[in-house]
Amino acid sequence: MTKLLKLEYYKNLNYRPFKVFTILYFAILIVFLFIGLIDFDLFGEPINLKEQGIYNFPEIWNFTTWIVALLKIFLGLIIVFSISQEFSDRMFKQNTIDGLSRKEFIGSKLLTISIFTIVSTIIVFAITMFLGYRYSNTTESAKVFEEIFFIGNYFLKLFTFFCFLMFLSILLRKSIFVFLAFFVFWIGESILSGIEVFTKMKGLQGAQRNEVLQNDFFISHLLPLESMSSLIPNPMVRLNMAKAIGFKYEFHYPTESLIACIIWCVIFIFGSYWILKKRDW
Repeated sequence: MTKLLKLEYYKNLNYRPFKVFTILYFAILIVFLFIGLIDFDLFGEPINLKEQGIYNFPEIWNFTTWIVALLKIFLGLIIVFSISQEFSDRMFKQNTIDGLSRKEFIGSKLLTISIFTIVSTIIVFAITMFLGYRYSNTTESAKVFEEIFFIGNYFLKLFTFFCFLMFLSILLRKSIFVFLAFFVFWIGESILSGIEVFTKMKGLQGAQRNEVLQNDFFISHLLPLESMSSLIPNPMVRLNMAKAIGFKYEFHYPTESLIACIIWCVIFIFGSYWILKKRDW
């Protein structure tokens, strides 16, 4: 493991985009976590998210993990550029000549992905605890840790996303093709999800539609991007102003999505290894 970590360190140390996007990501991540302290104008009226309850326990776990998960594309860029340069600069071929096995190559990339995911999760956890204890209207132990599972969901969401990008990067090798494929995949999932929702909703009225959305099982939710998204629901209906106008927050732990993400991780990792073994690089 130490050998693989050193290898990844020296590879990326002199790769400028890697350093720039890494610094940029963690800087923006920290700024985003403090976004509730800033006043915004909404239709000419000032709004402060802190006063809307985003830093209250237990809701804060949902808010912070959902907000910073929007930034995962920055780390995704790092993963894609890092792997793509291995093939464009022929480093992978040279490493295999020097004795690096396919399994060690995948292991080194998984170490990089794991480190980024762990560091990001620790930062989110630490700042969430700080903001919660400083600004929450309650610090009772039961409330503080009631929804801490969102941190675990955040970790799995990031790790699955990065494994997906690793798979695409090894499959396509060029970063531009990776991002195009990701965009096409995202559009395709959205279309399939929309078709399934439309099919289930056809002929139903208001209350029946809400019942279907809340209780019915959607196969499209098991797709990679959909299963990741389902791990952390949009928390905006938990804002005080949303509650005031009648929005209700109902959350059922997405066990199916969690299992789907774990399965997709395994598929992406072994798929990446299979591609490396089968192709003549």
